[in-house]
Amino acid sequence: MSQHNSHPESRPSTLRAMLDNRPSYLSFGVAWLLGHGTYALSHGDDPVLRLPSAVPGILLITGLLTVMIITGIVSMKAQRSATGKDAVVGNLLAASWLVGFGGLFFIITALSSALSQDDLKMLLWPTGSGLILGLLYLAGGAAYRDVLQYTLGAWLALTSSAALFLDGASPYWVLALAGGGSYLVAAALEPRRRAAAPAL
Repeated sequence: MSQHNSHPESRPSTLRAMLDNRPSYLSFGVAWLLGHGTYALSHGDDPVLRLPSAVPGILLITGLLTVMIITGIVSMKAQRSATGKDAVVGNLLAASWLVGFGGLFFIITALSSALSQDDLKMLLWPTGSGLILGLLYLAGGAAYRDVLQYTLGAWLALTSSAALFLDGASPYWVLALAGGGSYLVAAALEPRRRAAAPAL
């Protein structure tokens, strides 16, 4: 074996092969479909469904809390077997979630206060979260050379941001269908991605 091939930097990421993102993708997809879809159906002066205003938020928050627990378990399980560069990358990416959503909180709070529009949070939080998630997936996809995760991140970042141009319930339909649907597609493609990962 040549010296080049035996160098740790030249080896494929072992964490990339171990990570199974299906539980995270599936739970995110269901949470977005139920949470944003329910809000879209109950939004506006003449909603399709008449529900208490708190119901969509409760569904989304409950779903996202479930996602965080599932994602945390999957990540920690894979991280326990990671060493060296993989371990450092995994820890930095995990910390990036806190940084990204912390920054989003400050931006939304400041904008809502400056514009004196508290209802702005109802639009900026779901779309902004989609943007942050997309950027985090872009980082993860680049770090692990995971094209599926990178593509999902690009799609989420662009569609969530573009949803701000729409009115009424339309932004929430975009988040539910384009966002939640993309997670389910990614979950369906994840086994193929994992099967190919060790060979790359």
